[in-house]
Amino acid sequence: MSRAIRRSDRLTRASLERRRFCGWVLLPAVQWLVPAGASAAKVASARLWPAQEYTRLILEAPAPVAHQLLAMKNPERLVLDLEGIDVNPELLELPRRVAADDPYIQAIRVAPFRPGVLRIVLDLKSAVNPQLFALSPVADYGYRVVLDLYPLTPPDPLMALLEDVERAGQSGANASSPGAEADRPALGGEPGKGAPRQAPKRLIVVAIDPGHGGEDPGAIGRRGTYEKTVTLAIAKKLKASLDDEPGMRAMLTRDDDYFVPLDVRVQKARRVQADLFISIHADAFTTPSARGSSVFALSEHGATSAAARWLAQHENEADLIGGVNIGARDPMLARTLLDLSQTAQISDSLRVGRSVLEGIGSVNTLHKGSVEQAGFAVLKAPDIPSILVETAFISNPEEEQKLRDDRHQRKLADSIRSGVRRYFAQNPPLSRAKA
Repeated sequence: MSRAIRRSDRLTRASLERRRFCGWVLLPAVQWLVPAGASAAKVASARLWPAQEYTRLILEAPAPVAHQLLAMKNPERLVLDLEGIDVNPELLELPRRVAADDPYIQAIRVAPFRPGVLRIVLDLKSAVNPQLFALSPVADYGYRVVLDLYPLTPPDPLMALLEDVERAGQSGANASSPGAEADRPALGGEPGKGAPRQAPKRLIVVAIDPGHGGEDPGAIGRRGTYEKTVTLAIAKKLKASLDDEPGMRAMLTRDDDYFVPLDVRVQKARRVQADLFISIHADAFTTPSARGSSVFALSEHGATSAAARWLAQHENEADLIGGVNIGARDPMLARTLLDLSQTAQISDSLRVGRSVLEGIGSVNTLHKGSVEQAGFAVLKAPDIPSILVETAFISNPEEEQKLRDDRHQRKLADSIRSGVRRYFAQNPPLSRAKA
């Protein structure tokens, strides 16, 4: 071995020792995005989206920003270095945007590190699993650098549901598993509908999916109403309404203003062994005259109308706008969801869709009197009947005003519940083995 090689090895080991001594850890998956000497960029916007599930930091610029992330211990903190960025009012405001109840960030500090490099230090409340990635321009957004802070132990939707059941005073048999047998009263039929088939004595689990969230506002009404705000409000009311039904329990795919990828919404529903998946939306159309509520199911062979195709394309763009870390996605899961035959799922979805559409028709005009179909990505759980409810057109001024009204939101939620209740009274889910 040459003397030069031995000297290089000694220098490398010394460098590693110094790094360990200082407590620095260079996260290996993160690299500089643009070469040195590229034109400087300015951070036009800095945003924080705190939530229990994860906290997201967004830095938006009109050009790509070279960045590098390091983790430090004792105390826990993350260091984000930005190349070619100067301090500006937007960045100086970032520390004041940290809420006292942020689950993961204690404080943020912003200052020049060395010539041409700006340093952002995130003081953490505990150790986290950070994910850093970049997004290209889409819709109204420019280049974005995204830093997601996940807990080391991600929340378990199934455990959260069981804890919710226990808090509500459900029986021990119910609390042991969403599919466990329990001495619950069977769901009765609707008045005048005749006696339904006997319902199984087990908890029925409904996954409620408030559309959009976080960076993805969804459609925006003329009065500035965000679809993501309306869908969350209605979803929370629907959850409360279903939780009051004997033998039913609901879970939300998001319970705050943060972004959830489409496939993760499906995963959450499957994780709790949901018997039904309902995605809540309030979309817009190209003309303000469009009005009324609609219910959609999945289609394997094209949309049932041009409007259904347009809506599906719009909703399926949510991942691009909300910001998905492509490197962290599971391609095998995505292929599984797309490849499995979904004939039985679609048949059940159409049945529950008709029942829900009947319920909604009692409180709002229907855009179309039948369940439509299109290739909505969020409806592709192969083993769960899944529907997407367009509660109204937020682009219609009159319907936007209704969607902002708390009482109307509650009426919509109750009408969906009545449709769900009627469906399960006539189509009880199969029993499951005890866990």
